[in-house]
Amino acid sequence: MENPFESGHIKNYLLFYASIVVIVILFFMAATLFHDVEVFDKKIFDTEVKVDTHKKTEVVKREESKLKFKLLEKAY
Repeated sequence: MENPFESGHIKNYLLFYASIVVIVILFFMAATLFHDVEVFDKKIFDTEVKVDTHKKTEVVKREESKLKFKLLEKAY
């Protein structure tokens, strides 16, 4: 059996490992540095409670939907 320190196998494995690390770092840099991030406007949600006639229209829509659809008596 050969001594790996004398035959140069360890050096080859370390060079292979270092090349893989360098390739991964290059792919990471290419994916992050050359990727333009779009800037979006900040969305502000209206948290105030408003009383509208919108609720009345929802009730009318619910009544209409009851007439259009009928539930089955059994669940399959």
